[in-house]
Amino acid sequence: MARIAVIGAGTGAMAAAARLAVAGEKVTVYERSASYGGSVGRHEHEGFVFDTGPGLLHLPAVQRDLFVKTGKQSLEESVTLTQVDPASRHIFADGTAVSLPNASRAGVAAALDGALDAGAGARWSDFMDRARDAWDRSRRPLLEEPLRADHQVLGREPYPAVRQRRLLRAARQAGTVAEIGAWELADARLAALLEGYALAHGLDPRRTPASAALLPYMEQTFGSWYVMGGMRELARAVYERCVARRVEFVFGAEVVRVVEEDGRAAGVELAGGEVAEADRVVLGVRPRPGLVPGQQVWGAGDVPVRAGSGAGAAGRFTVLLSLRGGREADAAHRTVVHSAEGAAEQAAVFGGRVADHPTVWVLRPDDPATRPDSEHEAVTLTATVAPQGPVDWRDAEVRQRFADALVERAGAAVPGLPERILHTEVRTPAETEAETGAEGGAVPPPTLAGADGAYLHPGNLTRLPGLYLAGGWAHPGGGLAHAGMSGTLVAGLVVEGDDFRGSR
Repeated sequence: MARIAVIGAGTGAMAAAARLAVAGEKVTVYERSASYGGSVGRHEHEGFVFDTGPGLLHLPAVQRDLFVKTGKQSLEESVTLTQVDPASRHIFADGTAVSLPNASRAGVAAALDGALDAGAGARWSDFMDRARDAWDRSRRPLLEEPLRADHQVLGREPYPAVRQRRLLRAARQAGTVAEIGAWELADARLAALLEGYALAHGLDPRRTPASAALLPYMEQTFGSWYVMGGMRELARAVYERCVARRVEFVFGAEVVRVVEEDGRAAGVELAGGEVAEADRVVLGVRPRPGLVPGQQVWGAGDVPVRAGSGAGAAGRFTVLLSLRGGREADAAHRTVVHSAEGAAEQAAVFGGRVADHPTVWVLRPDDPATRPDSEHEAVTLTATVAPQGPVDWRDAEVRQRFADALVERAGAAVPGLPERILHTEVRTPAETEAETGAEGGAVPPPTLAGADGAYLHPGNLTRLPGLYLAGGWAHPGGGLAHAGMSGTLVAGLVVEGDDFRGSR
């Protein structure tokens, strides 16, 4: 039985801990905060309950596999999952609105034809066919295997962009999300729909490789799910599974250094000076200077610890609204109010400024557990923003002005919004940084192929023997599903050794 120290109690780290405990290892999790879950947090105020992290679950098969492999009680027996239908409602700059059904390619095409023009659905469907090809080409090495030593193969673009011939000019092929929107979808509203998927993950559509077509493909193929009681319930279920498997948790324990002995990881040093010995260490948080001896935390093939070239530098600005008045019966769970100035918004967010006209994601769960009674409603507004640092999100005036902008824009999705507000809670990248320790409050994006590997994350296997990387800042990147996959890969590497080639 090996002693394994896990740094951080995020969902990816806990997934690794549960799997390692089932394999017979003695696992202790050290978490700097007072609770588990990492970014999957919760805020409560006078009977209103809000998620402060992810609001929806995609690829639930990742969590289902975790629960199948670590105990008798399934995911569905641990939490109540509901499919969100429509998956999303979109309000575009010209006032056009469309509701997209959950996990129905044909339904999405029909909805787009009806709301935009006869042909919009076909263009989107053709794009999704190409996205499926990109998924088939990159799924296993990108998501289901440890990052290989020859990871450079993932630097090749898997998306089969349409080759467009032009009179008296060279042919062109889309290489970025923005170029797909402009050249292949050929409709400003379809382009905004696609770019919204990238922006929601903290990615700059102007630079993000075309392989990000996987993001709408995964959502529209595998569906969008909500956990009744809020997404925090999923974190609770994973935590309880860890406890049932005899994983020990130490909260309020900040790890300041990974201990190295004889050239390998040998434990962790806590802020008070105490050293906890271990045979292996799983780093489930973003590596920071001084945490690892010599910063030898590079993954297979020398993919360095970095945010990526243009990836992972964004944060989240969230406004939690306690409202009087009940939710309309036909209200969409998620509405995206798209910016009228998409290019300007992207330039601001990824240029370290505050956007004047942000894209706003409005979450209105039909969940009695989130409100005092049926005469009230809990609504969450979210925008992708520059991190703490380039923008001072601690400045009260900056916070208030941007919160007001989100509320004004969200009025397109929530009838009578300003007059219904009872209480407002604002959360910015500054709060994210303070609570999770992530520099600037940045949120990790999912890993992507293409762009010469600039959007890959560090491999789970590091150069320091006995040290492994898990969670959103490691391969295969951020998001609940991707972080869960990282836990699977780390457990496989620890149990089966460095020759582990991924889940089957």
